Amino acid sequence: MDLGLTDRVYVLTGASRGLGYATAQCLVADGARVVLSARRADEVAAATAALGGPDRAVGIAADLADPATPGRLVETAQQHFGRLDGALVSVGGPTPGSAASVDDEQWRHAFETVFLGSVRMVRTVAAALPDGGAIALVLSTSARAPVPGLGISNGLRPGLAGVAKDVADEYGPRGVRVVGLLPGRILTDRNRELFAASGDPEQAQAEAEAGIPLRRIGEPAEFGRVAAFVLSPAASYLTGITLPVDGGALRGL
Repeated sequence: MDLGLTDRVYVLTGASRGLGYATAQCLVADGARVVLSARRADEVAAATAALGGPDRAVGIAADLADPATPGRLVETAQQHFGRLDGALVSVGGPTPGSAASVDDEQWRHAFETVFLGSVRMVRTVAAALPDGGAIALVLSTSARAPVPGLGISNGLRPGLAGVAKDVADEYGPRGVRVVGLLPGRILTDRNRELFAASGDPEQAQAEAEAGIPLRRIGEPAEFGRVAAFVLSPAASYLTGITLPVDGGALRGL
């Protein structure tokens, strides 16, 4: 299938590694160009070089908690590549711990980055998108079912899923699509850290796999291919949905 990605331009946050980087790889492999951001300049530089350098990928070191970040990303895409067709909005997972055990400062920081940073990014990108543009928010299966030990995520991700649905209604008449993606257990650094925190990573991974119908942890590329499709013109009639990429782990219909 031709996804129609050739020469289209996407901005991706939190994309120096993990799910954001995997999506960037899939977009570039199908002919798109990308603007990446992440907090560490060295990781951004390494990621953009691996994706093919300035003809295919450029990056800036930035934090979504900074109100200037969305505008910088949009401006970089327009100045370097001459257009903008969509965005993948991804932020690192918030501090682990139950909702009752994390303190006020941890809640505030997560709200500023995970929640408000994402909303501000969506709002800014959408204002710059043409008819046919698309935005995908990387959320979590915690948007539908709480994940033990991830209280902040359990609190904020469902709210972002509601925001995605709300703005999909608002931007739809302009031809701009918004989709929420719900990754489950994918073998990223984040999940390796969570397994390690259990004290027995192999046992923790085995237990996680036992609860997944496909009986394995997903690979980042398996998420990246789904995200690239959702952002592409080939998915032109998908909007306002939350799409699990979890090997069947969620039990709801």
